Amino acid sequence: MEKKRGFEIAKGFENSSINLPIRKTKFSAGYDIEAAEDCVVPSFKKGMNPTLVKTGLKAYMQDDEVLMLYNRSSNPKKKGLILSNSVGVIDKDYYGNPDNDGHIMFAFYNIKDEDTVIKKGDAIGQAIFQKYLISDDDSATGERLGGFGSTSNK
Repeated sequence: MEKKRGFEIAKGFENSSINLPIRKTKFSAGYDIEAAEDCVVPSFKKGMNPTLVKTGLKAYMQDDEVLMLYNRSSNPKKKGLILSNSVGVIDKDYYGNPDNDGHIMFAFYNIKDEDTVIKKGDAIGQAIFQKYLISDDDSATGERLGGFGSTSNK
């Protein structure tokens, strides 16, 4: 079978009992993503960086596709978790990059007054594969040389 799009275990998590994402119903757009390990997302304080929650996953896809990471609808109310970037964007060339093998992480802030504990296996978000379009005058030729946040590096 030809590989078109899907999820794999990222390097370093091969023996961590990571569950590959699934859709819970036949009409669900998103694949449910779980945390790869226990972590604490501290209560937000001005100036702090978001907490990167590891998934132990990487994703492969077609040249004209992107993987979008979305928060769970229950996270803000129940756990106080919001995505720092609103929507995560996983480009095709993030897969297998030399820095982190394409390891997918969710960047959370916690808006509650108390710290939020995430346990390994907790559902933390969802991922949706999507097609995208490019403009007529597109001339991108660059290549990704790193992992998380590397497309802004020159």
